[in-house]
Amino acid sequence: MTENTTRIAVVGSGYMGGGIAQVLALSGATVVIADISAEIAQSNYDRLITEARAFEDAGLFPAGPTATIEQNLSPAASIEDAVADADFIEEAVPEVIEIKHATLARISAAARPDAIIGSNTSTISISKLSEAVVNPGRFLGVHFSNPAPFIPGVEVIPHEGTDAAILPTVTGLISAAGKQPAVVKDVTGFVLNRLQYALFHEATQLVEEGVASADDIDTITRTTFGFRLPFFGPFAIADMAGLDVYEFCYKSLQTTFPERFATPKVLADLVAAGKLGTKTGAGFLDVPADRTPALIAYRNNAYVRMQQLLDELGPAPIH
Repeated sequence: MTENTTRIAVVGSGYMGGGIAQVLALSGATVVIADISAEIAQSNYDRLITEARAFEDAGLFPAGPTATIEQNLSPAASIEDAVADADFIEEAVPEVIEIKHATLARISAAARPDAIIGSNTSTISISKLSEAVVNPGRFLGVHFSNPAPFIPGVEVIPHEGTDAAILPTVTGLISAAGKQPAVVKDVTGFVLNRLQYALFHEATQLVEEGVASADDIDTITRTTFGFRLPFFGPFAIADMAGLDVYEFCYKSLQTTFPERFATPKVLADLVAAGKLGTKTGAGFLDVPADRTPALIAYRNNAYVRMQQLLDELGPAPIH
């Protein structure tokens, strides 16, 4: 975290906002939480301390974080009190545009003119939300995932009017909290939910068509391609598989689903150029061919370690 970005306000202290506040307090920032009343903010503060102690006792937090959170986190009497001296403000109120607009208007009216304001929205246009913000150049999306203390990725979403100069401060703040920021454009669904709902949509299609049960689809997802995803994203997986193989598979899928599985132009262009992934040293990610043995060794070790972890944890208590 940069030296001049140490005072943070989180507006909306429920499950998501509270988790974000825990994360930021653990990074060493001074964090104030606010809600629709002082009583709710205090109640949620008490809950967050109790949760942190339970996480620590369960080994989910390392030793000592509850004391750090108690030292760095406090409830505010009002939204205005919370944001008055803040360098960065994260809005985490319910996913209803009218509520967010009203809250962002209150925040930007009471905050310092140079305070950066983020929204934890997962679906609402950042540009649309910025309409309620005074000086919208300081506003952007900062989308944590549930549960915030344990999911490392954070979408950073500037709108067209966001001042690019604030991005290093925001990504630095996120990195200092032990999270991994990724900057994406302000489009419907951003990146996380476009990918997540594309998968869910295809899964529901398979259930509706009677191809497999929901339980069997979950099993296939988590034990095959989903097993790779903690270590590699879709482009790294495609490069390792071979982009020519992917192009062939698209053609096979098109025998039944010609439009749904049309070959992406970017894939066809790479194959036509002879860029087939790691086996040619160029693809989506351009991994040099001489790095392939180390990459394969990492991959194999990662998958074995993942299975060992799953064996240790046992099956999820779903059934």
